[in-house]
Amino acid sequence: MSGLLTPDVCIVGGGSAGLVVASGAAQLGLDVVLIERGPMGGDCLNFGCVPSKALIAAARMAQAQRSGGVFGIAPVEPAVDFGKVMDHVATVIAAIAPNDSVERFEKLGVRVLREEARFVARNELQAGAHRIRSKRIVLATGSRPAVPPVPGLAEVPHFTNETIFANRTLPSHLIVLGGGPIGLEMGQAFRRLGARVTVLEATTCLAKDDPELAAIVVARLRAEGIDVQEKARVATVERTAGGLAAVLETGVRIEGSHLLVATGRAPNVEALDLDTAGIAHDRHGITVDESLRTSNRNVWAIGDCNGRYAFTHMAGHEASLFIRGALFRAPAKLDPGIVPWATYTDPELAQVGLGEREARAKHGDGIKVLRGKFAENDRAQTAHETEGLVKAITDRRGRVLGAGIAGPQAGELIQTWCLAIAGRLKVSTLAGFVPPYPTLGETAKRAAGSYYTGTLFAPRTRGLVRFLARLPVW
Repeated sequence: MSGLLTPDVCIVGGGSAGLVVASGAAQLGLDVVLIERGPMGGDCLNFGCVPSKALIAAARMAQAQRSGGVFGIAPVEPAVDFGKVMDHVATVIAAIAPNDSVERFEKLGVRVLREEARFVARNELQAGAHRIRSKRIVLATGSRPAVPPVPGLAEVPHFTNETIFANRTLPSHLIVLGGGPIGLEMGQAFRRLGARVTVLEATTCLAKDDPELAAIVVARLRAEGIDVQEKARVATVERTAGGLAAVLETGVRIEGSHLLVATGRAPNVEALDLDTAGIAHDRHGITVDESLRTSNRNVWAIGDCNGRYAFTHMAGHEASLFIRGALFRAPAKLDPGIVPWATYTDPELAQVGLGEREARAKHGDGIKVLRGKFAENDRAQTAHETEGLVKAITDRRGRVLGAGIAGPQAGELIQTWCLAIAGRLKVSTLAGFVPPYPTLGETAKRAAGSYYTGTLFAPRTRGLVRFLARLPVW
């Protein structure tokens, strides 16, 4: 059926952000139209978080077979059936897919249109034979891999995160362009599954993360045999008889069998005809204010397409801000200070709030840097996972400004610090809580407790304690 639709909320994009809005609005009793031109679930389910973590899990199992010697278990080189590894990845996607399916959302009362949408007026969209007019339009169109304009790259077959999970042949030598989270996660996974891997990064690997913590991750990858080259700018890419060659600006030539391009993301906005709706945008994405509203007061942009945070968890958070602000008319503004992110290498790397560089730029010398080593944690010792560091930043009053962790389960452990920052807690709260023993969670308490070490064991305090010890017991 075609014609004019006038829903309370119209959403363009069936990824993480759009689905949260659709589900919430429909369950609140509103008339909702959801438009999605591609697979439901978006990048996260089909090409991003879910398949990559499934592949990483398989790679970790392979690596465990090589690493048993320290436990008295003879190490063996695993026999990897790469086709079955990719079957595992597909199975995981299929298990989660029903949560994001058309059928589920139609049962919630959402009208789903499998079409491409574009604006034909300030508050009207065309999607196939349907015209949709709404006072509340939510753009949640996500992002796609950004392929750099390297000469020859367009003529050479290459993977991106959208295509690599369909591959069923283990590369003999995978060249990865980009030393960010995707490049390093995939590089380590493929190395552990048996491929030779070279990572070429034009600047510095994990450049958005704390350098001290990023160095721990890069060192591990190199120790596992990955050739990580920083400040390696690719001048050209060429076909070869065995695959391809990346030629660096220095003249160094690196030949491989397969190429993965992991050099960032670009917003999906071209097909929307944003100018027709008076929506400001640039190459980074759709311009929004702190409430995620665009220059058109009837339109909001959430998730990757606004160019702020290309994280699935932030897409969901921004969706909840739209529901709170636009539907309940309650105060709802994006707070950049509470945004966490994680890289799922081994060891993992996770951060929230301000890093040391940002904190010094904002607060000068009025900060304190706290550290807790995994080597000082008993649970880490039992598992021989002592490589890593917890690093927290406080202001002069002890309020937590940020934290970063490079170590086992960093993505889980950072959540304590996320809560501290969101709740504007002081470090005394983290130093005073009682974690069970032995757990990796004790690293938070140890790092927080180091805030008081200088004062607690200073000569003046020692003298006071000696004086009090001479007094009668009370």
